[in-house]
Amino acid sequence: MLDMKWIREHADEVKAAAERKKIGLSVDELLERDQERRKLKRETDELRERRNRVSEEIGRLMAQRRVEEAEALKAEMKEANERLTALETDLRAAEAGFAALYELVPNIVSPDTPVGASDADNIELKRVGEPPAFAFQAKDHIELGELHGLIDVPRGVKTAGSRHYYLKGAGVLLHRAVQQLALDLLIGKGFTPLEVPLMAKEEAMKHTGFFPLGRDQAYRIDEEDRYLVGTSEVPLIMYYAGEVVAAETPIRLAAASMCFRSEVGSAGRDVRGLYRVHQFAKVEQVVICRAEPELSEALLQEITANAEELLQKLELPYRQMAVCTGDMSQKTYKQYDIETWMPSRGAYGETHSSSNLHDFQARRANIRYRDENGALRYCHTLNNTAVASPRILIPLLENHQREDGSIHIPEALRPYMNGMRELRPPYEAGGESAEA
Repeated sequence: MLDMKWIREHADEVKAAAERKKIGLSVDELLERDQERRKLKRETDELRERRNRVSEEIGRLMAQRRVEEAEALKAEMKEANERLTALETDLRAAEAGFAALYELVPNIVSPDTPVGASDADNIELKRVGEPPAFAFQAKDHIELGELHGLIDVPRGVKTAGSRHYYLKGAGVLLHRAVQQLALDLLIGKGFTPLEVPLMAKEEAMKHTGFFPLGRDQAYRIDEEDRYLVGTSEVPLIMYYAGEVVAAETPIRLAAASMCFRSEVGSAGRDVRGLYRVHQFAKVEQVVICRAEPELSEALLQEITANAEELLQKLELPYRQMAVCTGDMSQKTYKQYDIETWMPSRGAYGETHSSSNLHDFQARRANIRYRDENGALRYCHTLNNTAVASPRILIPLLENHQREDGSIHIPEALRPYMNGMRELRPPYEAGGESAEA
């Protein structure tokens, strides 16, 4: 969230952010509700103070046996108490109306964020690696998965419905290998790994900025105030919620976890294969630091470079995109996406995302630190998808396929694949594969 005083002084900037992020918020109405609740709170506080003063006066008069004067004040206070009860009711309603609008306020965006309506307006910043030029009819990841016994979508649909799948044999090894490679890479860079809860309370989803606008993407556990998380960013940020942290150096956290998303609004999109599924695994980077824009910008570059390093270890071509306003979430100040080349799509597909939230998320989660003067300040927070699987298996299988149907295994993955250097069809039971 943004500081309300700041919103009052920068209403036009907040209006522009809401419009560009396509958030249905009337900033004028928010300001009206804010003014109303402050007026009611002031009147309520004044009446409470008066009641307290008169109560003391009644006690003094009774002690002096000035009963008639005391009784007159009691009659006066009865009327005041009735007025106070009405004011408190009005104040609660005003606070609720204000809070509903305040929750919708978006973060502002960085000056270098492109203005645009959708991901079509994201701007390419660089490309690394060249897409392969196959001299044969290349297969997509589902065909390769079936050929090698790695993927079974029909049985996944039979078991759990659309956008579900089974991974088998070496498919499971690849799925786990890319996660462990990413986790080891982050640990080597000073990240602390956590095993995190996969369920979160509603307040945790609000505190981290995923509710109210992302509510339709979360699976709710009926009859409980809990939701399955769509990213371990939620429990990683909540680890320090409500705390004053030591932020002399940035706090770097990482988690490898299962994630769940309903994919509401994606009907008919990416229905074939593993690109858009309900259950997946992510290795997430989260950084909490001092509220210094230059520092959090440097950390944004750092966590993005970590994701790039992973893709380079996987020997995959990719490009970095500056995400435009219309493709940003409510909480994001600045964002990069990394898109990896997917031959079956004939295009780059998003595989990673890096975001700098400034203090927007930390205000919601109440994560603070003491500056050099001892004053409490809200932290800046950042996050990045180091890897997400099975989506990363799409470019991994498709880019590394060969004409004979075999699939090259990048050298960085081999220690996690029992030394396998390639997969060769037909897949043999027990996870064995011929080595080059």
